[in-house]
Amino acid sequence: MEVRDNHWGLLKIGVLASGRGSNLQAILDATLDGRLEAEVAVVISDNPNAYVLERARMNNIPAFAVELGGKPSKQAYEEEIVRVLREHEVGLVCLAGYMRIVTPVMLKAFPNRMINIHPSLLPSFQGLHAQGQALEYGVRFSGCTVHFVDEGVDTGPIIIQAVVPVLQDDTEDTLSARILEQEHRIYVEAVRLYAQGKLTIKGRRVFYE
Repeated sequence: MEVRDNHWGLLKIGVLASGRGSNLQAILDATLDGRLEAEVAVVISDNPNAYVLERARMNNIPAFAVELGGKPSKQAYEEEIVRVLREHEVGLVCLAGYMRIVTPVMLKAFPNRMINIHPSLLPSFQGLHAQGQALEYGVRFSGCTVHFVDEGVDTGPIIIQAVVPVLQDDTEDTLSARILEQEHRIYVEAVRLYAQGKLTIKGRRVFYE
């Protein structure tokens, strides 16, 4: 299954994030310096105090806080997010530190058009505190993964990964910082491949030119 047609024009991206938004900044930087032919059309956060919203506004990008607590149900919450994304003609949804599990409401609205970045070499160390899980387990290598989003938690088809050595004196903070550097690199690369129509999903495997 080819997941994007090259002839759709400039790809419009919607970013969902709950925190600082450093991966948003990496994507923005890549669009500005010509490495990525795409446009960040809208940023949405479930946290009204998240710095990612300020980061978006500083770059003149529409930014919205959509809070789960302000909606009667998770379904209504996600329907509001889908409405905002469609209003801004989003072609690809990028989860960038978005701390909520996505349900079929959003998956059906954007089939094979939603990707996520996770700070481990999936399928190892899914879920929260992946860097701490890696240290506790005692692995020699960790890293990060960009994958398509499905109904599981960090279980979708893998697009690209980067390996980061675990040092003897690493803490969760130091390991996280080195992994984050690679997150910024491979997330941009995954979006670039998608924007150029180079990704094909066959079963659980993602192929690209």
